[in-house]
Amino acid sequence: MKTLRVETAEPYEILIEGGLLTELPEDLPRVINTRKLALITDETVKELITEDLARILEEAGFETKVFSFPAGEASKRMETVVELARSMVRAGFDRKCVVLGVGGGVVGDMAGFLASIYMRGVPYIQVPTTLLAQVDSSVGGKTGVDLPEGKNLLGTFYQPKRVYIDYGVLASLPWEQFRNGLAEVVKYGCIWDRRLFEFLENRSQLLFLYDPDTLEHIICESCRIKAEVVSQDEREAGLRRVLNFGHTLGHALEAALDYEILHGEAVSVGMVAAARLSEALGVAEEPVAERIEALLERLGLPVRFPKEVSAEKLLRFLASDKKVWHGRLTMVLLKRIGEFAFYENPPVEKIMEVLEKL
Repeated sequence: MKTLRVETAEPYEILIEGGLLTELPEDLPRVINTRKLALITDETVKELITEDLARILEEAGFETKVFSFPAGEASKRMETVVELARSMVRAGFDRKCVVLGVGGGVVGDMAGFLASIYMRGVPYIQVPTTLLAQVDSSVGGKTGVDLPEGKNLLGTFYQPKRVYIDYGVLASLPWEQFRNGLAEVVKYGCIWDRRLFEFLENRSQLLFLYDPDTLEHIICESCRIKAEVVSQDEREAGLRRVLNFGHTLGHALEAALDYEILHGEAVSVGMVAAARLSEALGVAEEPVAERIEALLERLGLPVRFPKEVSAEKLLRFLASDKKVWHGRLTMVLLKRIGEFAFYENPPVEKIMEVLEKL
């Protein structure tokens, strides 16, 4: 088992191992002092994983109840959180309960948000079951829901007590969900660790086979990088914004398509756009876009904006992005693979030029 520590105001550990879910009954008492667990999940993961996990926990003496909602970004809204909270109240869950978020990024974001406001805050545990959630959204304490005006516009910073990453569950999920998470792994290589980027270039075929050693490596390295960043900047006052590479235009694309595109696919196109913008603005000290685009294509990820989405429409959604502070947009660009640069208020005409070519 690999263990990583996230040094936030309330530190916690990330445990990483294939088959880890069966060990939860033994480990949970080390971090929580209750046996009443609310398992928050979506209807897809409920059938694949959560019901089995609930049974394992119940056999070990925990009192569990599964609360689910329809899978997908469309459920990530305040109304769903209220419905879940009311169900928990009716089921007798008080301030002494613990919330377990079992699922992908949407589940983790909503479970964390629910835990942060339920009875003025109850502890929660992250049990990410998609690669995207395992390498990104389960670590760092960002929680929230979407508004029609944009993604994650309501939320809190609320750290979990523990993150359990069982990469053995990935093979049971659709390939598109696995590919979805690879975009975030590529991101870490782009902004922070050239060796991780090169590892992905050299091991892409093993990823398609769900090779355990390869999976463990990319998950551990991704979590290590995110933990390092979050430990230095828990509430996104500065450095943590580096994790937004590819997300500025990626979030705009998601909103423009009413969230009918996978997050990783949107980020993939957003990274290509950011890499091209890095070159167009002279920030890149070596060519970056072609190499990033080649790796993403090899991993089966999109590198072009859909034809039905205009550059003008994307720019409109950029205006409501959380990364616009005091009317100024800060974008994460690249000097080279593995080294980032913040760029404040890139010229609109340069952004348009890049978008129109994609």
